[in-house]
Amino acid sequence: MSSENSRETVPKKIVRVLKKYRDVMPDSFPKSLPPRRMIDHEIKLVPGAKPPAKNAYRMAPPELAELQKQLDELLNAGFIRPAKAPYGALVLFQKKKDGSLRLCIDYCVLNKLTVRNKYPLPIITDLFDRLHGAKYFSKLDLRSGYYQVRIAEGDEPKTTCVTRYGAFEFLVMSFGLTNAPATFCTLMNQVFHEYLDKFVVVYLDDIVVYSMTMEEHRDHLQKVFQKLKENQLYVKREKCSFAQERINFLGHVIECGRIGMEEGKIAAIRDWTMPKSVSELRSFLGLANYYRRFVQGFSKRASPLTELLKKDIHWNWDPECQAAFDGLKQAMMEGPLLGIADVTKPFEVETDASDYAFGGVLLQNGHPIAYESQKLNAVERRYTVSEKEMLAVVHCLRAWRQYLLGPSFVVKTDNSATCHFFTLPKLTSKQARWQEFLAEFDFEFEHKKGSSNQAADALSRKQEHAAICLLAHLRRSEIGGSVRDTLREFLQKDHAAQNVMNLVKAGKTRQFWVEKDLLVTKGNRLYVPRAGDLRKKLLYECHDTLWAGHPGWQRTYALLKKGYFWPNMRDDVMQYT
Repeated sequence: MSSENSRETVPKKIVRVLKKYRDVMPDSFPKSLPPRRMIDHEIKLVPGAKPPAKNAYRMAPPELAELQKQLDELLNAGFIRPAKAPYGALVLFQKKKDGSLRLCIDYCVLNKLTVRNKYPLPIITDLFDRLHGAKYFSKLDLRSGYYQVRIAEGDEPKTTCVTRYGAFEFLVMSFGLTNAPATFCTLMNQVFHEYLDKFVVVYLDDIVVYSMTMEEHRDHLQKVFQKLKENQLYVKREKCSFAQERINFLGHVIECGRIGMEEGKIAAIRDWTMPKSVSELRSFLGLANYYRRFVQGFSKRASPLTELLKKDIHWNWDPECQAAFDGLKQAMMEGPLLGIADVTKPFEVETDASDYAFGGVLLQNGHPIAYESQKLNAVERRYTVSEKEMLAVVHCLRAWRQYLLGPSFVVKTDNSATCHFFTLPKLTSKQARWQEFLAEFDFEFEHKKGSSNQAADALSRKQEHAAICLLAHLRRSEIGGSVRDTLREFLQKDHAAQNVMNLVKAGKTRQFWVEKDLLVTKGNRLYVPRAGDLRKKLLYECHDTLWAGHPGWQRTYALLKKGYFWPNMRDDVMQYT
């Protein structure tokens, strides 16, 4: 049976549950107000404060017509009533993407006078971690969730808004009130407290039910629907998804123990035009930062852009900024599917530091769980190489403390001095603080000879020799004759490659150079463009052939790095293998 989402098929076992609880998914709200609950929305003001008094905002005739229409809808639903309070907030409109108008109430002044509710919202990454091991997911979206919560008795006048057609106060929780998210989160946690982190996670009005088997999922859904029914909470059927192996949740896609970026967000990043002001750049970086866990070396990549956000910095969008912008977009569009952490399996941490940034990756079974990075500040840039490397370790362990505190794990670093940190005869106060923090964890340092040699060292001499022969063969066959023209054509279609070539022509990079119309980087390695199937062909040759012997990602990566380069090559190898 197909759901109202035409791309989704709901199993028969689940359809029976949906029919049983169809009254929880009405086409519209019931005519009555939500019930009084233990959790109603209170608006406590600081002592002596009075809500602001404002005059009605002037509107154009089309806006007035829309205002009258939406006020009538709210009155008919019983969500508002005429008010007599000697104060009120402004009403205005915000245009939606589809061109329609959203009614907004400016509660800014009221919010400044309101005592803040410190109830914490869930940490989003913690919610994702709970989904590890689940195969079936259902996502329930409450119908206008805020309108299903009553304003505490006596606080209704504080919500008064003033319009051309009179003043009105809300009987249900309105959007824009400062403590509304905290109130809603408190209610959801109270309703589902016995199921949370067992088979339910909730973020505001998004409820996800997760299970290992279809039979479990049927039972779990029944329990969730029963709770909704008992508390007179209603979901919007057309926004729900039931018993699927893949769901979109909070801008991410979860499937088979992996998590990636939602396709719509990737498209938004792809289509993002060059920022022309600090505010536009800040908007882009805000979205990018939400997905930074998918980008290796995020801070280093974004460094030229974040410099423009500093005070007293003149806006100068130079080629370096454009290259960073394009490179960050490309890295996010090509971001790998990350694993969802399994606390029953061992973790590995790999860290690295440069002159301007440091970062690390959390791994399980060789697959990345998360990336972490940070730009060095002015003081940290003066640290010694060993101190920068140790700072990377401390930062990453602090970032992933929820995973690493308790079990034993390995920290891999290419700085040998870091491995002897606990045996230093004398410590500075900073190093002493680091040692005190690291003492919480059960881990061992493991020295690696550098990222380029990490996997190669595990190869036998025979494999090393064969790898060189294979790559030499590939380079001869791929670069000879007409293939050079094809590769040149592919390079012209690769946006990131073109930006690098422009930097080469301008003399602004020493990491790349052009040789016979081909882009080359350190180690005399060829840049392989994204266009065409050359990357796939190389991955196939270094992993799937009888010669290659289906090695792990590290060996495959080592083979490729002998003669080739492309952005995020390591992530592509991990995903391919």
